[in-house]
Amino acid sequence: MACPKSLQDLFLEEARDLYGAEEQLIEALPKLAEAATSEELRAAIESHLEETRTHVDRLEQVFDLLDVRHDGNWCAGIAGIIEEVRDLLYEEVEPSVMDAAIVASAQCAQHYEIGAYGSLIAWANALGREEIAAVLALTLKEEKAADRKLTALAEKSINGAAAGASTHALTQH
Repeated sequence: MACPKSLQDLFLEEARDLYGAEEQLIEALPKLAEAATSEELRAAIESHLEETRTHVDRLEQVFDLLDVRHDGNWCAGIAGIIEEVRDLLYEEVEPSVMDAAIVASAQCAQHYEIGAYGSLIAWANALGREEIAAVLALTLKEEKAADRKLTALAEKSINGAAAGASTHALTQH
């Protein structure tokens, strides 16, 4: 991150990081959906992929309101989260355990985004840019809903299935 000299600079750097993060997720989510064995998980990921495309559009709208270029930064935080689950995709992992890992990684990404969008909203309000805060609030609401959906899926079936698959392995050691 460049050294911000003002809150506006900090806002712009974080917005560019999020733009990069959303673009990285657009690339990664189809691979996670393909690796998911739970149809509900696959559908949730595919649905969030469409939302993520909308999040990119909204960030572009924010850049337009600020009259700056639509360019993103490489987001190391999201890259690390993606890399952790991507490594598992090339291993022989019990399918239900893979689904649990996908949920965990997706939630890590959601929590990263929730924190970042929350900060951007607070900063936009502090800078008197309520119209930007309102645009970003739509995305924050969707990120929180996606997180709740993942939690519900995990609690309803995915974690239990993974625990059943893991119980045998744990009793063998």
